Amino acid sequence: MSAAFGERARTLVFAAAGTALFWVLHLPLPFLFGPMAACLLAALMGQRLRGMGQVSKAARTILGVAIGATVTPALVGQLPVMAASVSLVPLYILIIGAVGVPYFYKVCRFDFTTAYYAAMPGGLQDMVIFGSEAGADVRALSLIHATRVLCIVTLAPILLTTLFGAHLGNPIGAPAMDMPPGELAVMVVAALVGWKGAERLKVFGATIIGPMVAAAVLSLAGFLHARPPAEAIVTAQFFIGMGIGVYYVGITFREIRRLVVSGVAYVLVLAVLATIFSEIVTQLGLAPALEGFLAFAPGGQAEMAVLSIVAGADLGFVIVHHLTRVVLVIMGAPVAARLLGVRPPSPPN
Repeated sequence: MSAAFGERARTLVFAAAGTALFWVLHLPLPFLFGPMAACLLAALMGQRLRGMGQVSKAARTILGVAIGATVTPALVGQLPVMAASVSLVPLYILIIGAVGVPYFYKVCRFDFTTAYYAAMPGGLQDMVIFGSEAGADVRALSLIHATRVLCIVTLAPILLTTLFGAHLGNPIGAPAMDMPPGELAVMVVAALVGWKGAERLKVFGATIIGPMVAAAVLSLAGFLHARPPAEAIVTAQFFIGMGIGVYYVGITFREIRRLVVSGVAYVLVLAVLATIFSEIVTQLGLAPALEGFLAFAPGGQAEMAVLSIVAGADLGFVIVHHLTRVVLVIMGAPVAARLLGVRPPSPPN
């Protein structure tokens, strides 16, 4: 038995145990928080864990299809109404960068390249890839962005229930047995074709963006009429939670003191900024408070999609804002980095 197989089997055991414990104790979102908490604890205790590779990627395509299925003619008709709140996203990103880069550079004493990519509110994997190509500290970026996602995913449900009165037990989808086989087949096609097509085109976030676009096209064309079944959404939650915990494998106390603590402090700054912008959107009457909060919460696309579904929020509204943020960061971060003098390291002589 290979080491990789053993580590993956161990990871699944921890994740399943965490899920079962959260389920028995009636804790919220057991299929997301259970594996996340168990794998995080195991990683902090020094256990060698490993992500599920292509299986985890396939699970993320489920959320891509779920998002794409919400793109209906009615949603397209609402896009002009969303324009005002979406127009705030570039300003939101600029302020985050203006606060975050000096924080990581001056306060946390990172090199400028690492500080820049640590501050950018893009996808975890995207920022790590960009930072790696520019010569940043990849381990620092991984832990800081993983901490951002971990904190947002942990705090957001608490805020949703206490501040917004949201009920996190909303139906996440119909049971698979109640859905027409043809509909399920269309979802599988959208997931696979979208995922692999986006990968061939080298699209960042291909596992979500590709299926999302494919499902949106099929939805607008009248071939797709519902989100993936509840069992599929639960599976996606399980692998997402597991993946967050696995990012902390091999962490040292020095990294906790320097990187994780820095990341937690930065999340508090982001939380203040997100609250300000969500309040602006709400007070201007551009969105209800729940959607305004979820639209500007600086989490990942997949995690915010899950929270929007379980909270019963307008998934289309929330994801339009997150896609805008992620696309702007992905397209703008390398350009802004060059303008600020962030360059890849010179090759050794």
